[in-house]
Amino acid sequence: MRQSHESRRPPPHAPQPARPVQVYLRPDEAARLRRLTEELGASKSAVLRRGLEALEREVTDPDRHPALQIIGIVPEADGVREADGVREAGVDIAREHDRYLTDEEAASWVPPRGCG
Repeated sequence: MRQSHESRRPPPHAPQPARPVQVYLRPDEAARLRRLTEELGASKSAVLRRGLEALEREVTDPDRHPALQIIGIVPEADGVREADGVREAGVDIAREHDRYLTDEEAASWVPPRGCG
């Protein structure tokens, strides 16, 4: 059984065709776009694509990523863990990260007023 031409899909690595997008710009924004196209020797589309890429890099900056912010909070990366003033050698932080983070979080809690 042969596939029809319409049912064939391009391979996933094939470039996707560009689709038109309509954007409304204020006069100052249109002037900025025009100036950038001249300075870069690029089309308006290319300038806008580069702007999207730059914005995406800014938004996805690892320093601002919540999950990646936990990297580096472990003060001892040499396999020594300290909890409640007791140093514990041979701890694999990679394996014990849940326990470590839980202990650190619990240690940061402040008891409610009137307790303790």
